[in-house]
Amino acid sequence: MNKVILMGRLTQDPELRQTTTNKSVCSFRLAVNKRFAKQNEENNADFFPIVAWEKTADFCNNYFRKGQQVAVIGRLQNRSWDDADGKKHYITEIVADEVFFADSKKDSSTYAPSLFDIDSNPLENNNSFYSIAEDNELPF
Repeated sequence: MNKVILMGRLTQDPELRQTTTNKSVCSFRLAVNKRFAKQNEENNADFFPIVAWEKTADFCNNYFRKGQQVAVIGRLQNRSWDDADGKKHYITEIVADEVFFADSKKDSSTYAPSLFDIDSNPLENNNSFYSIAEDNELPF
């Protein structure tokens, strides 16, 4: 089983690119605090590269910003490539399948929708809602 769940803060704004086949790919780095870090330890966080594709990539680019706390569910991926000088490079990264806001509402200064929000706002159509003046009017 290859499943990763992380919660941490973005170290920079996400970077969105397009592949040659016009697919969105977004990358960012997540700083995740170590659970049992020593007081005098200089680096109390681990830094993980995250990659998101297509709709998830667009969502991350539109709504995630440096410093926000987010949660990522995904999988580990190893890959390698050769640079222009022929030197081989290796990287282990997390491919994000699901992303979520993890800041509390009081920490968030603006509303940012969830990836799963519906396009229309149900509160705009007040025909299906009505106010109840007193509790004794409830049918149960």
